[in-house]
Amino acid sequence: MNNLRINGRIWLETTSADATERFMGIGRMELLGHIQRTGSINQAAKAMRMSYKRAWELVHSMNTQADTPLVITQTGGDKGGGAVVTSEGEKYLTHYRGLQERFQQFLANELTNLPA
Repeated sequence: MNNLRINGRIWLETTSADATERFMGIGRMELLGHIQRTGSINQAAKAMRMSYKRAWELVHSMNTQADTPLVITQTGGDKGGGAVVTSEGEKYLTHYRGLQERFQQFLANELTNLPA
């Protein structure tokens, strides 16, 4: 078969007695990275062509699932507030980026093992 490829996604989930919820995936990793670079949920949302409401929902979801918040926000001030990825958020970013790299390498290795 020509141009065959293997594709997949990987994410971290939290589980409780009655639900499983996505905690971290490629999109949330990208959102945290944009927040880290811009210091703003709004600017991060714009960079991803996502509504501010959706970006805020994702940040809120991660913050409520984590033991400590991944993003903290400040309101008001001369510059209109902002957002900061916490040290806990940076730990998850580093871990998930590594996980994503290893997953992509796994997929590439599996592709080379397919029968010719």
